[in-house]
Amino acid sequence: MRGRDARVLRRRSRGATRFILFGLVGALIAGCGGGGDDSSTTTAATVPQSTPQVIVEASGGSFNPAQIYTDVSPGVVTIDSVFEGNVNDILGGGGSAGQGSGFVVDKDGDIVTNAHVVTSGGHLNGGGTPHEAKQVFVEFGDRNRVPAEVKGFDADADVALIKVDPSGLDLHPVELSDRSSFAVGEPVAAIGSPFGEDQSLSVGVISATNRTVEGLTNFGIDNAIQTDASINPGNSGGPLLDAKGQVIGINEQIASSSGSNSGVGFAIPVTSVRYSLDQLRSDGKVDYAYLGVTSESLYPQLADHLGLDTDSGALITDVVNGSPADDAGLNGSTGEDTFQLQQVKTGGDVVLAVDGKPVLQNNDLSKLVAVHKPGDSVTLEILRDGDKQSVDVTLGSRPADVNQ
Repeated sequence: MRGRDARVLRRRSRGATRFILFGLVGALIAGCGGGGDDSSTTTAATVPQSTPQVIVEASGGSFNPAQIYTDVSPGVVTIDSVFEGNVNDILGGGGSAGQGSGFVVDKDGDIVTNAHVVTSGGHLNGGGTPHEAKQVFVEFGDRNRVPAEVKGFDADADVALIKVDPSGLDLHPVELSDRSSFAVGEPVAAIGSPFGEDQSLSVGVISATNRTVEGLTNFGIDNAIQTDASINPGNSGGPLLDAKGQVIGINEQIASSSGSNSGVGFAIPVTSVRYSLDQLRSDGKVDYAYLGVTSESLYPQLADHLGLDTDSGALITDVVNGSPADDAGLNGSTGEDTFQLQQVKTGGDVVLAVDGKPVLQNNDLSKLVAVHKPGDSVTLEILRDGDKQSVDVTLGSRPADVNQ
């Protein structure tokens, strides 16, 4: 696996598999997600007494999807964004718009969603520089529909904060989990608006953790949660919930060869959401520490093939010109080799630890950098030409884009 601190992703053939960001883009349908005046409509929080409730045992107790839906769905919203033209243009078949999901996080009207739901542009989202939608509307489960303001977005983590005027609204904040680790096999629930079908519930399990996924920038999103809970266009920005009904991630994308759910979905972890949300609330933007390297993960057989006296670490393949890593004198690759059906860049420094914390693979390097702030100094333990050395690096601020 290859990465650039937190991280520039490698471009690698994945066969027919596509990674798809799931804001539903296209012309808005009149009345899509609308409330209407049908008095027979059941409110989102209502569960008829005759409805059987399926309870699955979870590690922390019972997993009751019906109860989770009852408790959480009033705080989950449908988001419509207009990127080009106006509402009349959209309804007439012109312009550009998208639809996704989000959830309320406080009584002041703050709502969290994916950045790609309320922006256009960026990697996997049309290209170019991400920019805010011209208009954003939020629809609640009780059929209230109001305009919203984009307070800020974090393109690196694909997280956005929007705000509605809370006056006259019955807001139901959804609780963010304070957990930082999750178990494979743990049951989860997703609530959102797939294909515009608002207030939809799907359930599944965490099928993998610590994934790195592509987002709006060329820096990957680390620690993503993989799930087989059904996620489809329009689910983006909705919550992935644990057995307690707490948010452990924001549903963001799927891997698919068809464009629809194939059982491999990804959610931005709540740790990243919290990091982004704190800064978006205060500054409307998010800053990350930056090292400026691309790296490959070492494993025992590769290390032995390269004659390296370590079984693990992050093998630096490229150093960005003018970056903190470049200023500190870190070395990238000087040659190439082929091993076990892959091209490997050779000759670069191997990062073994950051401030004494071991780097087992390049994901660890990005994580250990990400816990710092721009301007912090860190000590890297590296392996260079067979010798272990310590290198002090003053971390910079992550740029919007990177050129070698």
